[in-house]
Amino acid sequence: MTTSFTHPITEDDIANYLVNTPDFFERHAELLATVVLASPHSNRAVSLQERQAQMLREKIKNLEHRVMDMVRNGNDNLMISDKLLGWARSLFLVDDPQVLPGQMVAEIQARFSVPQVGLRLWGVAAPFEQADFSQGVSEDAKLFASSLTEPFCGVNTGFEVVNWLAEPQAAMSLAILPLRSGLLGSVAPAFGLLVLASPDSQRFSSTMGTDFLARLAELASAALSRLR
Repeated sequence: MTTSFTHPITEDDIANYLVNTPDFFERHAELLATVVLASPHSNRAVSLQERQAQMLREKIKNLEHRVMDMVRNGNDNLMISDKLLGWARSLFLVDDPQVLPGQMVAEIQARFSVPQVGLRLWGVAAPFEQADFSQGVSEDAKLFASSLTEPFCGVNTGFEVVNWLAEPQAAMSLAILPLRSGLLGSVAPAFGLLVLASPDSQRFSSTMGTDFLARLAELASAALSRLR
């Protein structure tokens, strides 16, 4: 005995048929006027044309938001670039190497709104060995600096370098930038550390990008090489 199995038509079958039969609604145009859908913005039913218009308006609105986000990001990047160039220019204008570290710290605080900035150097030339920026660096701190191949960002867990700040207890998050000859990713030993600190625990988070900080470290390293 033979048993016959029938397969009910599914929504996918209907959708595939309509996709592959583009002239269906041309032959049955009256159907479009009878299709009504629930509006996502109210409890009333709307026609297919009205629902499509709503969907198009929503897509346009989303695209407008994306464009505005891109414009804002572009403006933010331009502002950061201008600040970085202005900071670098201020370093070029310093004639006396002795005052360069202090000028660098002050400019970072002012231009980038960093509450506290610390800087220490080692292996400097003889005229700068007794300067404040050359004091109070342990061998552990030097090894730590040389171990960093990129800026460190995160919460303050009791790093020695916070003691270089005016108010160590107010440093909740830190960005620690190694200073070395060449690009930041090189294996050259570090000759200094630049420390940025904030009372905001999220200002320098472990998830933030470090490209900008890396450029800052490279420019600082190049400028401070005059003291070696």
